[in-house]
Amino acid sequence: MLKKLFIWACICGLCGGLSSCFRSWRKSDREIREHYANRNIKPTYYTIQNDSLRLFVATTGADTLPPLLLIHGAPGAWYGYMNMVDDSLLQQKYHIIAIDRLGYNHSSYRKKRFVTSIDTQARAAALALSLNHSRQKGVILGRSYGAPIAAKIAILNPQRFNKLVMLAPAIDPSTEKFWWFSKPAKWWIVRMWLPHRLNVATFEKFAHVKELEKLSNEWSQLEVPTTVVQGGKDWIVDPSNLDFARKQLTNKTAEFIYLPEAGHLISYSHPDLVRKLVTTLFDSGSGNPMATASSGGQEGH
Repeated sequence: MLKKLFIWACICGLCGGLSSCFRSWRKSDREIREHYANRNIKPTYYTIQNDSLRLFVATTGADTLPPLLLIHGAPGAWYGYMNMVDDSLLQQKYHIIAIDRLGYNHSSYRKKRFVTSIDTQARAAALALSLNHSRQKGVILGRSYGAPIAAKIAILNPQRFNKLVMLAPAIDPSTEKFWWFSKPAKWWIVRMWLPHRLNVATFEKFAHVKELEKLSNEWSQLEVPTTVVQGGKDWIVDPSNLDFARKQLTNKTAEFIYLPEAGHLISYSHPDLVRKLVTTLFDSGSGNPMATASSGGQEGH
């Protein structure tokens, strides 16, 4: 009897801990409305639907400007890029398109509750490009678990982008990290108490190695110039993923930036650098980045 009570206590503690951690960064629709209540520029929201899926998209900037497509990690939502969506400089230069990936926030997939396929996630996210009417190449940015999906989108749609940016990318199948709560998070009795998005992230994580192994065979097909940024104090994604990127993108147009003191959330800790990266294209003649807009501050390479 005491043993059963102990087990239940552990399960309840696990559920409570994970839920509290999730709530610490999750934003409700009400909080988002309050954030934009007194702002002159507010996102325009769209829902793209077909027989298989529902894709929620938030945009700022004119749709006649080149697209800046933002792909979040796991768990996550479009508002994880709120600082970029709200950036006035980026709004003047780009049609900013931030999505909820399948299974997260307001997006869903009718065929499966948990969409772990990088290919399926990428093809769904790419539908958001239909909202852009510029007929110009844009930039795609993905961070963490969103980075390999962004890469897959670039592989599938090379004609739509002139740059891919990957921040703290989880792309090396041999360095996937698991924690003490990873396996218990898959237990049905734990899952029933957790938000759906957190359950999606758990199943996505356990399929990640196999999915990344599939993607490993496709890096040679990447034609879009790429920038990879990795922090040295990232405890979520092993910093050696930068070395993996160097290996996979050998003989490609690419640059690699290592930030020794940076953690995982580079888009928030180094906003000036990220702004510069997405507003800087590669000089097709030299293979080096060529500035197309100014930004504040230069970070270490």
